[in-house]
Amino acid sequence: MKLWFVEAKANVFVSGIKDAVATTVIEYLYKHCPEESGVIIFRSLPKPPGYEIRIIGAPTKELTSISGLQLVIEKRLDKK
Repeated sequence: MKLWFVEAKANVFVSGIKDAVATTVIEYLYKHCPEESGVIIFRSLPKPPGYEIRIIGAPTKELTSISGLQLVIEKRLDKK
């Protein structure tokens, strides 16, 4: 992963590689990452909203969708 991506923080990898290479890397991850890895993959798209989120297994972060926009819930606020 560190060959193509910058590790922005622990286990968060970011890259600006071309679509063809990104697709190849994503396919590799789907073939080789076990379900328990809980990988979240963000991929840039040329159309709105500009990205897609794909997962492998059950990630530690919760995903949601609001009006068709995929989002990652970082922290829930307790309602009182």
